Amino acid sequence: MTFITEDIIKLLISAGTGAIIGLEREYHSKSAGLRTMILICLGSTIFTIISMQLGSDPSRIAANIVTGIGFVGGGIIFRDNSNGRITGITTAAAAWVTAALGMCVGFGNGLYETGFVAMILVIAALYSLVPIQRVIKQKNTIRTYRIVCKFRSKSLKHYEEKFEQFGLRAERGTQNKTYEQISGIWIVKGPEKNHEKAIKSIMNDPEVLEFDF
Repeated sequence: MTFITEDIIKLLISAGTGAIIGLEREYHSKSAGLRTMILICLGSTIFTIISMQLGSDPSRIAANIVTGIGFVGGGIIFRDNSNGRITGITTAAAAWVTAALGMCVGFGNGLYETGFVAMILVIAALYSLVPIQRVIKQKNTIRTYRIVCKFRSKSLKHYEEKFEQFGLRAERGTQNKTYEQISGIWIVKGPEKNHEKAIKSIMNDPEVLEFDF
């Protein structure tokens, strides 16, 4: 009965740990939110408890859990075809570390303290570092620009010069010309306010037929 009680306590701690991490992901409307993180943490804890009860090699169970979380993470990370950016990496990493915390709870013994300290660090990374991210974003934001305009000699070069005028650094990507139109893609870096000024200027350009940013 003592072992059963201890296991129940582990499961409750595991669910609470997953909920704390999941709340932040849920608040930001991420693909893996509250329920997902709770299930990941509980699953890792349950597998760990079972391996200990059966006397299995803990390292094999740990390796299998990491492999399983890899499949979950692969489903969370995806590429946005509209701008070519990769999204979901932070959520996938949160799922990965949540599984590790669940394992710490499942093993118990001296790993409770390790898991607790790790959870505090995870919370700090997810909650406390957001303001720092905002400051960095204001100082340096990366955007993907796609411009389609009427074909003129040096027309794309004109927009690269415009980026420089607004204090932005542009890396030219693929270009395509069809009939009387030419399109170009740039990876543009610089302060957020400079991006807004450049966007406003390009949107008011009569030569621009299509503009994605």
